[in-house]
Amino acid sequence: MSLLCLMYLITYVDRVNIATAAGEIKRELALTNTQLAFVLSAFGYPYVVFQIFGGWVGDRVGPRRTLFVCGLIWASATILTGFVGSLAALFLVRVMIGVGEGATFPVATRAMQAWTAPSRRGFAQGLTHAFARLGNALTPPLVASLVAIVTWRGSFVILGCVSLVWVMTWAWYFRDVPSEHPSITPIELEPLPHGGRRPGDSGRPAPVPWRQLAGRMWPVSVVYFCYGWTLWMYLNWLPSYFLHEHKLQLARSALFSSAVFAAGVGGDYLGGVLSDAIVRRTGDLRIARCRLVRLAFLASLLSVLPIFVTHDLTIIVISLAAAFFFAEIVIGPMWAIPMDIAPRYSGTASGFMNTGSALAAVLSPLAFGFIIDATGNWNLPFIGSVGLLLAGALLASTMHPERPFEADGGSDGGQTSVRPGSQLGRTSARHVNSIGRAKNNRFRTSFEV
Repeated sequence: MSLLCLMYLITYVDRVNIATAAGEIKRELALTNTQLAFVLSAFGYPYVVFQIFGGWVGDRVGPRRTLFVCGLIWASATILTGFVGSLAALFLVRVMIGVGEGATFPVATRAMQAWTAPSRRGFAQGLTHAFARLGNALTPPLVASLVAIVTWRGSFVILGCVSLVWVMTWAWYFRDVPSEHPSITPIELEPLPHGGRRPGDSGRPAPVPWRQLAGRMWPVSVVYFCYGWTLWMYLNWLPSYFLHEHKLQLARSALFSSAVFAAGVGGDYLGGVLSDAIVRRTGDLRIARCRLVRLAFLASLLSVLPIFVTHDLTIIVISLAAAFFFAEIVIGPMWAIPMDIAPRYSGTASGFMNTGSALAAVLSPLAFGFIIDATGNWNLPFIGSVGLLLAGALLASTMHPERPFEADGGSDGGQTSVRPGSQLGRTSARHVNSIGRAKNNRFRTSFEV
């Protein structure tokens, strides 16, 4: 989990660092807002393509090798960004980063599937994505500082080298099968799917039932697109919004952007914890996943409205931070849904879902840049975000994590999933809680000593 949390943090630093350095890059390469939007969207094109394909590769080859190759690609591309000299070169390295990071989250979900008890799926997804938002929060001041010290080119080289360190550590330490890790203990293996061991079919990859899986996941993808539109608008344009709309210097715009992104850290963690708590209390995945997502969307929508009626910077920052906090609550339950629906194909299933966000990564920055160039109004693109937050809330009821995938002609391969009111869900929850209480008792004893 520590390695995955670091990966989520690093990948988000490497994908959004360009937003903070955008002003310097735009000035040196003489780019318009539309050209800059074209560059920002470059990441999204391969990111869309490699979601499903990358998840499928992770299911078949395993997360260890897949994330090693992905990491080499995105780390190298980040370093190369420091050497670009034209719009075309900048576009190509951003495409390369999209190729490297396209498979990372679906494959990480596959890694979590093997290493996470069914009743802790929301927590695992919420925690890892909290580190992604921590990366968002750290990136603006970090990149602004690096730009001041080593220029924007040097900042990309340094960040790419940090990524390479993670890649080598992952390849050395991680194991696809928990029981094969030299440090694992029997009590840690017991609550995991298949007891942390290879499935009874010796781990041979099963053919993916593409049609049935796509049918189950497309509503989830649509809802996640609604979230992704808002996310990518924040990630790509928030520093520029403070810089141009409110005439702040780079350091101050980076600071305010960081404050907004920091709110997302708490939202991600809280969403995962709440979702799992609801599962343990009610056994109802519809309430724990879909209803929580709907409430979070509506709260985010209401929170962003004040920016349209005030010019007070403090109120605007608080409003955007609250909107981002509530939007991020959806992450834990949303990323748990592919694991609920199709445990055996969790990499491919999460690839289907994240394709929605990846498509938003292409369209959202393009729309924002075009609107700004056409109108000069930096508030106007937020209206589209309000509409999609409302759509996401309305469409949340179309998702069905409570329905086992095998009922649609697929198979979960015998992997454990939590079903509403099931004895398995209650037993798994009790087992995990008993382990947690034992660990807490040991901690209290150690602390007192």
